[in-house]
Amino acid sequence: MSPTKEDDIKSIEDEIFKTQKNKNTEHHIGKLKAKMARLKEELEKQKGGGGGKGKGFSVKKSGDATVGIVGFPSVGKSTLLNQFTDADSKVGDYDFTTLETIPGMMKYKSAYIQLLDLPGMITGAAQGRGRGREILSAVRSVDLLLLMIDPRQRSQLDVIEKELFTAGLRVNKRPPNVVVKKANNGGILVHTTLKLTHMDEELIKTITSEFVINADITIREDLTEDQLIDVFTQNRIYVPAIIILNKTDLIDQTYLTQTINILKKQGWIVLPISAKNKKGLDELKENVYKGLKFVRIYLKPMGKDPDYNEPMILREGAKVETICVRLHRTFKEKFRYAQIWGLSAKHTGQRVGLDHLLKDQDVVTIVLKK
Repeated sequence: MSPTKEDDIKSIEDEIFKTQKNKNTEHHIGKLKAKMARLKEELEKQKGGGGGKGKGFSVKKSGDATVGIVGFPSVGKSTLLNQFTDADSKVGDYDFTTLETIPGMMKYKSAYIQLLDLPGMITGAAQGRGRGREILSAVRSVDLLLLMIDPRQRSQLDVIEKELFTAGLRVNKRPPNVVVKKANNGGILVHTTLKLTHMDEELIKTITSEFVINADITIREDLTEDQLIDVFTQNRIYVPAIIILNKTDLIDQTYLTQTINILKKQGWIVLPISAKNKKGLDELKENVYKGLKFVRIYLKPMGKDPDYNEPMILREGAKVETICVRLHRTFKEKFRYAQIWGLSAKHTGQRVGLDHLLKDQDVVTIVLKK
């Protein structure tokens, strides 16, 4: 029987593990990683999912944004959801209390934020253990992740990070600043706008050759081999995340402070709470709101005052076109111009087009063709 893709991937993983990493082996390891990523992507396409892209839970996205609560079983996700929303998520002090994704809606500063209480994640989730593929599939569609851990068990965070990474999720990262233009001939040409410290041109070509034969590559940041591999794979999701330390009422405060400082030095936003005792929840709500980068737009009908009571909630990067699409399917076709008052306007009542970039608390009038 000929080896399967699963066999090939396992063989590559074993070889990478056995190979000592040094200057002499970095090209070989880079090629192995690239080949493994390519095989995994091919395998996912064959299966019609996988790696967190499976069927997932049947939860319809609603509201202005969706936030997923991820953590080990019985860490307190359901308690937090119940405190924030009108959802009825079963609570218990034993593993796997939540067997389905429970949605709830939280209103904060005029924004409707959908919260998903996801079943507990465990080691091996990316390979399907404990409904892991379904959990990770749901995670791929959220706008913000809340990683809830028990501060007495900091190793939980390492497991969650590993499972998310394996499933193609890049937490608190942005897509690498690399432009790849495929060509018909000429081989692989590498252009850089700065000095690279993690890879040389030969290693870049070695990794690239696993995915394309001819291409012009322009690299605009000092990236690693893993980041370069991510450029060529199609299933990467970049999502912001906040760490929640729950059950802080049960641990020594000196230890808690040390834990918070360690995680902050690693670049995390860390919020200590006690979901059960409602401690720290106001600060958490505010950080969730900030993390979603909402833009509040006040609509002003012609000849009337703006409605400051119910702003339209959009996301950072929204344009005037976004408002038109949100208001009515015909508004974009009938659009003449918009008037803007606020931070994005160069002057009061500036006339702008569909591609005008909006800022928080702008006042907007849409003028349509008659």
